Amino acid sequence: MKIQILTRTYALTIEVGTQETILEIKRKIEHFLGVPISSQTLSIYDWELLDGLDLEDYPIVTEGTKIDLTIDNRTPPLETRRQTQITVKFSSRKHNIEIDITETVGSLKEKIHIIDGTPIKQMMLYFSGVEMDEDFRNLSDYGVGEFSEIIVFLKSVTRSVTEPPSRKLGFVVQTSSALFNSACIPLEMKDSSTVNELRELLLARKLLPIDDYIFIHKQRIMRDNCSLRWHGVENGDYLYVFKGTVN
Repeated sequence: MKIQILTRTYALTIEVGTQETILEIKRKIEHFLGVPISSQTLSIYDWELLDGLDLEDYPIVTEGTKIDLTIDNRTPPLETRRQTQITVKFSSRKHNIEIDITETVGSLKEKIHIIDGTPIKQMMLYFSGVEMDEDFRNLSDYGVGEFSEIIVFLKSVTRSVTEPPSRKLGFVVQTSSALFNSACIPLEMKDSSTVNELRELLLARKLLPIDDYIFIHKQRIMRDNCSLRWHGVENGDYLYVFKGTVN
């Protein structure tokens, strides 16, 4: 299919496949426009497309979709580049991963998910016997450095866990101007509510026309039968809604 890459001054139409990764698309842009991959940021409606995912992970990308290209011409000084290699070890396998030690624990989990396929929610990361249990903290906060070895344990999906009591969340649903009238819809729901229940609420209040929708939170497609708590939604967060379905 053909998509359009838009900058402030010009548009580039390229042919892509649904199984192409975002990184492969950036290579095509580098070939046609001469823009280094490291200087490219691709986004749709201010939603950044991640290098390790492919177009099948973004069902909003269809024939003729317009993708914004932001070019960063700044070259970071050498002292701010802190790329290094670490080893991520499972019980039966391991991966060598290049990281920046200023990255967060959460971003490392995303990289592991892209490389290994392990669900992020099942991961427990340990370094030097200490659990890295705060996703927002930098890896350097835990002492991770060059050639460090991170151990990955998996949470059992059958393990009985006492759920904390439900609490109310205040968040905003942002709709897309390209698909229907752009709007910011403030809502309040229990964090135990599912995405399906959120969809039904919006339809019942006639805040959305009857159609199929997907919801996005922090650049991840939300699962219909999972709760807002499961997706990590917090007070003040934005959820983005697009027309479409996920097979």
